[in-house]
Amino acid sequence: MAAPLITISEARKLVLSTARPLGTERVPIEDAHGRVLAADLKAAGDVPPFACSAMDGYAIIDGEADRTLAVVGESRAGTPSAEPLTEGKAIRISTGGAIPEGATAVIPQENVEVRDGAILTRFAVTEGEHVRHAGEDMRAGETVLPAGTTLGGAELGAAVSAGAAELTVYRRPRVQVLSTGDELRAPGEPLGPGEIHNSNAPMLDALATAAGAATATPQRLPDDRAATEAGLAGALETNDVVIVTGGVSVGPHDHVKPALAELGVEEVFWRVALQPGKPTWFGRRGDTLVFGLPGNPVSAVVTFSLFVRPALAALQGRSEERLLESEAVLGTAVRRNPDREQAVRVRLERLDGALVATPNGPQGSHIVTSLLGADALAFVPAGEGELEAGTAVALAPLPH
Repeated sequence: MAAPLITISEARKLVLSTARPLGTERVPIEDAHGRVLAADLKAAGDVPPFACSAMDGYAIIDGEADRTLAVVGESRAGTPSAEPLTEGKAIRISTGGAIPEGATAVIPQENVEVRDGAILTRFAVTEGEHVRHAGEDMRAGETVLPAGTTLGGAELGAAVSAGAAELTVYRRPRVQVLSTGDELRAPGEPLGPGEIHNSNAPMLDALATAAGAATATPQRLPDDRAATEAGLAGALETNDVVIVTGGVSVGPHDHVKPALAELGVEEVFWRVALQPGKPTWFGRRGDTLVFGLPGNPVSAVVTFSLFVRPALAALQGRSEERLLESEAVLGTAVRRNPDREQAVRVRLERLDGALVATPNGPQGSHIVTSLLGADALAFVPAGEGELEAGTAVALAPLPH
């Protein structure tokens, strides 16, 4: 008897309950983009490390307007003035230049009149004006980036400012995609009768890479039990996550499930109350996760989005992704599936203040073009009849 269907939410919980962060490694800043920080990053010192100017102008002692001050030196970024400042004097200063000893403010160059060796201040200047104080951005020892932070450009900039040259990050999960089927041919290869091009392999490999994985070269497995078992055995030995497309049903040429059982992979669930994506399979052997995704390309992308991508995030130490990112209203009526929740590929637009989700063309699980230009997945609950236009539906991200 076939296993009962489980809900999308139940399936995700089972996946995330088994996906634990991988080990950590130290990487240089140059290689840290997109990685997840595994330890708090604290500032090595104050940032800025000294009081400096926020403007091009003159370092002076604060005071009234209409003062004539002798210019006695210059403080440039990287070359501070060695001369202390006293009353009646000014020091030319560049943005980022260190505030000379004795100076209490900076007057911008546009607020002075330059005379022979001197300046006339046109405006009064208050203490601290246009001065960036030491530690104003970061204080020595304070946490700048907490563990779990995904490192984008701004985060890397902050890390360098904090004094870091290397960062402790979670290891990227090693992932391999295996496609099953005698009918599959490589991209661009001439097709014979009954053959199709293998679109799933490059598509899923690209999605895994975009999710932060280190991917091995995808492989095709023929519809042969021994070859399927051998291919799976090799992938299980060298990867943290194995993604198999096709061959997870119960037909006479579907060898994936028995091969996985023979290799000691424990089944966690099989079959989800989802359209498209019902025959999704998930299991594990030790710390290695195995996903059996449907062979139809849209089903493969939808199930990757809902189950594999959150697992890859968890393996890298990212916080759990929420399934229901936001809500929209349906732009058109959608026929419901009596038994399964539907993940409809939709375009999103804002009309009269409402976020409207419109199905992105025909929704068959074989129609790859329904993914092109789609912004999200909209969830239509199981039931009879149609879900009417204007009904609120939950959304989840659709990775590209």
